[in-house]
Amino acid sequence: MTRLRHKLLSVRDLLVAAGPVGLIAVALIALAYWWLDPAPPKHLVLATGPKQSANAEFGLRYAQALAQHGVKVELRTTQGSAENLALLQAGSVDAAFVQGGTAPQLAPDEDDTSGLVSLGSLFREPVWVFYRTAAAQNRLGRERVDSLAQLRNWRLDIGAEGTGVGGLMLRLLRANGLETSKMNLSRLEPTPAVVALLGGKLDALVLVSAPESPLVQMLLITPGIQLLDFAQAEAYARRVPQVAPALLPRGVVNLAKDLPREDVRLVATTANLVLQGGTHPALQHLLVEAAQRIHSPANWFQRKGEFPQSAPGDFALSDEADRYWRKGPTWLQRWMPFWLANLLDRMWVVVLSILAALIPLSRVIPPIYAMRIRSRIFRWYALLRGIEDDLASGKRPHDELLAELASIETKLEKLPVPLSYTDQLYALRSHINMVRARILESGRVDSATATSAEELQVNKLTPVQ
Repeated sequence: MTRLRHKLLSVRDLLVAAGPVGLIAVALIALAYWWLDPAPPKHLVLATGPKQSANAEFGLRYAQALAQHGVKVELRTTQGSAENLALLQAGSVDAAFVQGGTAPQLAPDEDDTSGLVSLGSLFREPVWVFYRTAAAQNRLGRERVDSLAQLRNWRLDIGAEGTGVGGLMLRLLRANGLETSKMNLSRLEPTPAVVALLGGKLDALVLVSAPESPLVQMLLITPGIQLLDFAQAEAYARRVPQVAPALLPRGVVNLAKDLPREDVRLVATTANLVLQGGTHPALQHLLVEAAQRIHSPANWFQRKGEFPQSAPGDFALSDEADRYWRKGPTWLQRWMPFWLANLLDRMWVVVLSILAALIPLSRVIPPIYAMRIRSRIFRWYALLRGIEDDLASGKRPHDELLAELASIETKLEKLPVPLSYTDQLYALRSHINMVRARILESGRVDSATATSAEELQVNKLTPVQ
């Protein structure tokens, strides 16, 4: 038990000696934490798209994914990509789904000054042109439409203002030599447009959405509604750079009913996750990680793992996304909780730098430790020196000096001294014994002197016989 007590005392003294250096290290690490700000914000505003759209469904999945890391995602319902881009540029939202081709085209020598970055292409968004079979029969004399050029005089809805659908569809119509200003075009929201199509108030409508859209899936199985086959999909891709060919395989909608009954050629753009360039890196990582989980499964237009991808788009790829797509998650992120992996990943360089800077400073700890222990012993030498001075001057009686020495020895028995410094404690005790011996010796001399003086006095008073 005594040995344990001495070890604990030694540890305590070492901690006290290292205290100043430790406080400096903690202060520097706290300052680095404040400066680097490794923890992501707890709130994110994400602009999605119209209600019942695929982007709205994806927004819910992102909110669930980030909620697992304590980040609350506020979903902002919008008309579509054009409005999403405007909200981003105005700083009203932190992130948004933006359809490829929504941003204005820059000249070759013009730099992007929007301050927005992309986390990559998430999924394909086919251009769905749905039309009524009855309308085709009445206007063309047959149930099938072969090209967009045949929709010249149709009542066609190309999406509400604020969506990316209208701009993209206008490009496709103009590529067919159509004068869009003379066409009977409407700009309804998706749900009212579908209702108008089914009610016969529209002949056709355009949706640009992932196949997860409930409206798309409903129209694909609705009797009397046909999906336009883009037989010239390759030509469209060369004339309109924002789109690429896509194929809806036979039976993929419903194998049992063989829907569709043949392959349907489509053109598709890609959806991108765009956000403010100053978005916290940890938050970017969470969004990229969520995108990997949400969009990597196979669907009608992609194989498993084909998306998301770091394909170039309207905006530059962020550094965080570029690192993730090239190298994947770090070793720490694979084996540790996100908050800890993120903290270590962003702090380890600074922490090591601080520790390296503190190594020279740590050399003062052993001398401070030794000085602290020795001062605990050496202060008793001042009392011992005072006793010697009192002995030499004769100011105090010997009994009082001996009593003070005994008191000092009693206190030294309880003095906490590490075992490595007990030699100095025993040296102090030997010095106490030496002073005691001097006091006793001085007492004997004084006693002998007094006895000799008494005898001399007696001899002087005794008459000589």
